[in-house]
Amino acid sequence: MGVFVFLPLVLPLTAWPIARLAEQHLHPRTATRLLTAVAAVMAVCSTVCLALAMVVGTAQLPGNPLPDGWSDPEVRAAVPYDEIVGKAAIPALCAVVVACGRTLWRHGRVRRHAHRALAGLPGTGVVVLPDEMPYAYALPGGRRDRVVVTTGLLDRLEPAERRALFAHERAHLAARHHRFLLAVRLAARANPFLRPLRTAVSYTAERWADEEAARAVGSRRTVASAIGKAALVSRGTPVATLARFAAPGPVPRRVAALLGPAPQGCRWPSLFTSVGLAAWCAAAGTAVSAMSSANSAVTMVLILRAATPF
Repeated sequence: MGVFVFLPLVLPLTAWPIARLAEQHLHPRTATRLLTAVAAVMAVCSTVCLALAMVVGTAQLPGNPLPDGWSDPEVRAAVPYDEIVGKAAIPALCAVVVACGRTLWRHGRVRRHAHRALAGLPGTGVVVLPDEMPYAYALPGGRRDRVVVTTGLLDRLEPAERRALFAHERAHLAARHHRFLLAVRLAARANPFLRPLRTAVSYTAERWADEEAARAVGSRRTVASAIGKAALVSRGTPVATLARFAAPGPVPRRVAALLGPAPQGCRWPSLFTSVGLAAWCAAAGTAVSAMSSANSAVTMVLILRAATPF
């Protein structure tokens, strides 16, 4: 197993270039899917390797319930610096489990509270709340998906801009953007090196919805105008973890992208471009991470089977 058990912990660094370049050069749909897949695979691989290192560390603790053979020198030799890394992996893995569990719990709680707040309202796809605070968001799940918007925001938009708003939120629901956002959020909890990918996906998911809205209303300038107005008047929303219109972030970049030409079709970039080189580097890092974690897992299983008396 050797140093292979450590590689997945640091290989997310290979994805940092594509996290930035994908926002600028790839179609938002391609960028969202690519970055989410890379983040998910690397997070799983690093967590697996943490668990393998924890086995070695746990076997050295007095009073552990593991078989005595698991603390043999042959087992400890499978992980370099086992006395330090093995024991350090125990609190690290516990922190990952707690952080991911807390993220899932908070996500579920927000969705439950949002659905409970709308329980007495008509079960239509669009819910207009009589609230002077301007905000809008997409609420997936429950009996049906819903777009929630307040009168405070609708009153500040022109009719065409309102259509852009609804098209944007429906695009979030149709593409299930909340799943991408939750996946990268969990990945960043599992490995802090993946945080740039979480930030990038938060942006590209909004850009994806922007482009779908522009295609639905037939005017990129109208969508840009709606986003700009909503960003100027919005003061947040009670469901901050869900995809929403004019979300905090690089709104000027989204508006500038909409005022420019439409992004090219979804295709894998050429290797002879900066974004293509970064994409292939991230793909190679993901593949090496997967192979390293698989190699470490298989090696550890074989060693433990040999050390466990029958």
